[in-house]
Amino acid sequence: MGGCEIPEKNATNQEVREILKSAKTVAVVGISHKEERDSHMVAKYLKDHGYKIIPVNPKYKEVLGETCYPTLKEIPEHIDIVDIFRNVDAIPGIVDDAIEVKAGCVWMQLGLAQNEAAEKARKAGLCVVMNKCMKIEHARMSN
Repeated sequence: MGGCEIPEKNATNQEVREILKSAKTVAVVGISHKEERDSHMVAKYLKDHGYKIIPVNPKYKEVLGETCYPTLKEIPEHIDIVDIFRNVDAIPGIVDDAIEVKAGCVWMQLGLAQNEAAEKARKAGLCVVMNKCMKIEHARMSN
């Protein structure tokens, strides 16, 4: 596998708007407790804008005042969006977990795209956003 790919197919602006409008819970996979990290800043922004954040990282018990889970499979509630902040090589496994827990959407952050995993997610009924930042898209669509 290796580096980031160019998305062969991606959500349109209208689809992104609908995803952001309808979603309530966002599992942030690969979140860091370090405030200067993108994953932390994006999660804090989303939490400040009314989304329920579910941190996912086996290193932590809690991030941003929320219980942190080691994997998506341990989360005891429905996940609307799986927001991925991990190395591109980890994406296929995360997508498999997102499909298994019946998440609504897989969102690969800015700089992340994996076409094979994206196609697998779409075939399983999940919407897919690649190479976009939720914080940037939310702020852009709020204007």
